[in-house]
Amino acid sequence: MKKSYKIDVDCANCAEKMENAAKNTAGVKDATVSFMTLKMKVEFEDGADVDEVMKNVRDNCKKVEEDCEVFI
Repeated sequence: MKKSYKIDVDCANCAEKMENAAKNTAGVKDATVSFMTLKMKVEFEDGADVDEVMKNVRDNCKKVEEDCEVFI
């Protein structure tokens, strides 16, 4: 399953950090973050609890870029 989320990020470098953090979250098969469109696209692993995974994605993104936001 793939879903798209609105994000708030300050620069392209921050977006790259968020993308890497999302990709390294359990339950995420793949993720891309676009600074230009302020969107995060996440592909989830089969059987993953999307809500729980996205909470973890948000937490992981905050660890690398504390002033970012992922709107779930």
